[in-house]
Amino acid sequence: MLAQSFKEVYIIQPEYHYFQGRIVLNNGDEQVAQSVTKLEIGEREIILVGTAHVSRESVEDVEKTIEAEKPDRICVEIDQSRYKNLVEGASWENLDVIKILKKRQGFLLLSNLVLSSFQKRLGLDMGIKPGEEMLAAIRKADELGIPVSLCDREIQITLRRAWAKSGFWAKNKLLAAMLSAAFTREKLDPEEIEKLKEKNMLQNMMEELAGYLPSVKEVLIDERDRYLATKIFTSEGKKVVAVIGAGHMNGVIENIKKLEEGTLKEDDLSELEEIPQKRILSKILPWVIPALILAIFVIGFFRHGMSVSLEMLWRWFLINGTLSAIGSIVALAHPVTIIVAFAAAPITSMNPTIGVGIVTGIVEALLRPPRVVDFESLNEDIVHLKGFFRNRFTHIFIVFFLSSLGSAVGTFIAFPFLATLLK
Repeated sequence: MLAQSFKEVYIIQPEYHYFQGRIVLNNGDEQVAQSVTKLEIGEREIILVGTAHVSRESVEDVEKTIEAEKPDRICVEIDQSRYKNLVEGASWENLDVIKILKKRQGFLLLSNLVLSSFQKRLGLDMGIKPGEEMLAAIRKADELGIPVSLCDREIQITLRRAWAKSGFWAKNKLLAAMLSAAFTREKLDPEEIEKLKEKNMLQNMMEELAGYLPSVKEVLIDERDRYLATKIFTSEGKKVVAVIGAGHMNGVIENIKKLEEGTLKEDDLSELEEIPQKRILSKILPWVIPALILAIFVIGFFRHGMSVSLEMLWRWFLINGTLSAIGSIVALAHPVTIIVAFAAAPITSMNPTIGVGIVTGIVEALLRPPRVVDFESLNEDIVHLKGFFRNRFTHIFIVFFLSSLGSAVGTFIAFPFLATLLK
């Protein structure tokens, strides 16, 4: 039988204590669990276990803390869909690629795939399944007959909110950062993984993310800190063990304090589950570039005649179409898709309601439709960059992304070239 003792670190307020944990075994040995934090709020105890999602030691910390504390309830940082994926495996075969592209959700799905790739690759390096500590908490709860609460916000809502709050370039910066992290050949050893639970390192990472992509950091970290804290705080039971990622530890503690003080309302989560509507500026901005390009064509015609307008049109098609086609070539698209990218990019760039990536993605899906084997091997293929290209399902989204990126770069390069003809 495990017993638990705690050493007080500091007191936030008289009835609100903050402890750093130390798990003590029956044989007298001690295993330090610096990631375990105990909060006493009146007659309640909330024990937070901060984990690294691909850490074997985190699995042990979770199991031993639950065994030692025997809580009334266990909260885990996971939502219903991710729980289902962890237990049953992801069900990709039901996805309609063309429907996803038509609904303009290509960027969203690609981000999800790349994020899964990053976690799976780290898990392989560590010899552990991502999210195993969450499953360990659920299994231990089942073994001891303790009720479980899934306390995280639905992943699709989180990603859609992050996407809605990010502009086009922010989306591409996010994907570029995720691709770089997911497919780097650098491997982390167990010691480096464990360092991810250290507060100073995590704080530096959060500050770096906030500076690089503040809107994404707000949705992925700050909002979920508040969401998790509220779900944990309002859960039933006098003694609650909550298993959360170490990156959320400080934020959850601060939000629980606000809930206790009454400065944060317990039932105020509805706004965090809504997909933000586009602002008027966001709706207008996609039309600004096409309007400027069209204005240059019109001015060129009236000032210099038809010959200059035709020269402008030729440059526009050549630059925009060529760069989109190059993106498709880099993506190893079908030859017909490359031709379509060249022809469609200059036209779709003038119409914000449809991007060239939607066109090329659909064409690639029709020419090389995903096979059963692609869905069956998807979880293994997304671990490596070659797998993304080899698997027909993920390859479609690589074509979608790179042809879109090429067209976007082409638009901004073509603009000054067109303007020089007005002189």
